[in-house]
Order: sequence, then structure tokens, then C-alpha cells
Amino acid sequence: MKLHERMFGLAGHARIYHGLVRPFFSPMYRRIAADVANAGLPAGARILDAGTGPGTVPLALAKAVPGVRIHGVDLSAEMIEEARHAAEAARVGDRVTFTVADVAALPFMDGEFDLIVSSMSLHHWSEPAAGVRELRRVLRPGGRMWIYDARMALRRGEVPGIPSRREPVRTGRLPVRLVGRLVFGAVP
Repeated sequence: MKLHERMFGLAGHARIYHGLVRPFFSPMYRRIAADVANAGLPAGARILDAGTGPGTVPLALAKAVPGVRIHGVDLSAEMIEEARHAAEAARVGDRVTFTVADVAALPFMDGEFDLIVSSMSLHHWSEPAAGVRELRRVLRPGGRMWIYDARMALRRGEVPGIPSRREPVRTGRLPVRLVGRLVFGAVP
């Protein structure tokens, strides 16, 4: 079963999905934007949001870190369409782009991104190890990758031979024991 078939049947209903999850995950999205803003990325750095859904994280990053370029990917064409509309409305289309793609088969060259983030997507991946390996492929040497998800799901993203560590994430409303971050590479 693919991601878009498992997202509670809502992948084809991006606006409904967004309306349901936004209130619950907004503190986490703010935390991700703050983490990226504090990462010390140079102007022109490229960020990938894997499993972007309706594009909430890339839009938050565009506000928090004006000098970077952000690309979001999601397996659901409906989510990507919603994300593109949101980016157009936010007038960030020149710095934020979206593509329909599977995290395990990305249409990017090796080492293309300085930072990769993913939020509440890993637990939907049918092959987490393949997704992590593919994300590492498109991450530049010395780049960082942060996967935010339910703490119990993070174990699925640990891949033998690829150093990572799990960290708790404080996000405000969400109890710290529920959400964590799987870190690959240096932490700011």
C-alpha cells in the first residue's frame, strides 16, 4: 500500500487534511522553522522538505529564512497542487517549488541540498530505509538531515551504516514524549 493510499484516505483531499492537522502540528512547524533559521545556512542554500503535504513547512521556512531556496516533494499530486496554490498566494513562488515524487526515488542530482527536513511523513513511508538512503544521496557532503515524527516511528528511519541519533523535540502544545527528531549530520 502506498503513502497516498494510507493517509487516512485524505491524501486526495488536501484542504481537509490541512485543516485537520494544522492546528495540532502548528507548534512543530514553528519549531522546524526556528531550527532551520538557527542553522546558519548561507544565502542561496537549498532545502528539501520530504513529504511536504500541503506545503506548510516550506512556506514557514520561506518566511523564517528569506535567503534560501526551498523545494517540497510529496507522493500525492493533490497535496502538491494545494502546496503550489499556497505558495502562489504567499507570493514566494520564486523561492519555493514543489514536485510530485516518491521519497525513495527522488528526481534530483547527488548532493543537491544543503539541508533536508521531513515532518510527520516517515511513519507513512513504505520503505523507510530506502527513503533515508535516497535522501542521503541528494544531501551535499557535510549537509544535515532532520526527520521530525512521532518518537515511536523514528526507529524506522534508523539505517545500519548511516549514523543518526534520536532527540526529543519541545514544540509547545505537543508533549515532548510524542514528537522527536532523527538527526543525520551536524546539529546547529
